[in-house]
Amino acid sequence: MAASIAASAFFPGSPAPAPAAPKNGLGERPESLEVRGVAAKPGSSSNAVRAGKTRAHAAVPKVNGGGKSAVADGEHETVPSSVPRTFYNQLPDWSMLLAAITTIFLAAEKQWTLLDWKPKRPDMLSDTFGFGRIIHDGLMFRQNFSIRSYEIGADRTASIETMMNHLQETALNHVKTAGLLGDGFGSTPEMSKRNLFWVVSQMQAIVERYPCWGDTVEVDTWVSANGKNGMRRDWHIRDSITGDTILKATSKWVMMNKLTRKLARIPDEVRTEIEPYFFERSAILDEDNRKLPKLPEDKSTAANYVRTGLTPRWADLDINQHVNNVKYIAWILESAPISILENHELASIVLDYKRECGRDSVLQSHTTVHTDCNSESGETTLHCEHVLSLESGPTMVKARTMWRPKGIKAQETVVLSSL
Repeated sequence: MAASIAASAFFPGSPAPAPAAPKNGLGERPESLEVRGVAAKPGSSSNAVRAGKTRAHAAVPKVNGGGKSAVADGEHETVPSSVPRTFYNQLPDWSMLLAAITTIFLAAEKQWTLLDWKPKRPDMLSDTFGFGRIIHDGLMFRQNFSIRSYEIGADRTASIETMMNHLQETALNHVKTAGLLGDGFGSTPEMSKRNLFWVVSQMQAIVERYPCWGDTVEVDTWVSANGKNGMRRDWHIRDSITGDTILKATSKWVMMNKLTRKLARIPDEVRTEIEPYFFERSAILDEDNRKLPKLPEDKSTAANYVRTGLTPRWADLDINQHVNNVKYIAWILESAPISILENHELASIVLDYKRECGRDSVLQSHTTVHTDCNSESGETTLHCEHVLSLESGPTMVKARTMWRPKGIKAQETVVLSSL
């Protein structure tokens, strides 16, 4: 009984022992009975015993994944297993390991494919992950931009705001690459010490054509002196493949104190920092210096088209806590009639910034449209005069825009320098 209890504790799956068969008259069990106590045919007792041991062996758990069962007595080792033991049977299951190795190789192959990928157009990734480079003996900065899908408008071309953002980005990266970037928005270390930053006072841009989605443009920029207390920055945008001019722009900048919000003179320490990078070269030789319009006192007759209630969003503010200069262009075009936007494209723009705009300002945009006839080509062009002002009265920006019919090759409206 004790042996049965111990065996059942070690081998819970083994069948219960069969009841002892009655002995014969000589005190021995009949050999003609099976384990179940049923009479068997002569010669089948050994096969029945072997089958019973085989069933018992199948119910016994295996040790260490091998084919040897945990049987304490030596009788089991004399009975051959129903499955022949081979080297392969002694090994563990390799399927999981092979699956893991296959997954690793497939992932490595995918990464290698991505690294070795080459675009069909070699210009698609030109300077995509870089900040540009200094050229012309350290006096000019060049950076490439790929026109993204979210930078194009209804005409399937980049907007004027997109290209103006490229101008601003190259200007900041120029300062950064030259090692002159302080803790402000384009401010040098000496400017940061004195709470000074740059603000644009005037800008002029001439657009030859607008790039499309997927095009790569090459932007060059450089700086020069502008009087005693100003700086000039110019840009030249080309097609990176053909080298054709896309846009030329020039701008004038002055300093403002971050605390007092008043214009300031350029300190000698700041002039010493920036003068080694001055490059006396102009992108636009014949600048449009015509006087821009003023807003008459009678605002009801001041312009043909008026858009009121314009307010800056939080995203329109830069780190100097005023509205980014590119946003003014979008506000100016808000009052342009839709018929001009549908049938014409902006050929040039002149901006005269008068004061900064804060986040609590409420503005209104005024546009007056004039029609011009080009005697040489016979094409009718438009020019508009714009005034962006606070609803309380003060003028923020004055501007003039020139428009040409869509699909017409750009006409030279000013004499451009050859770069």
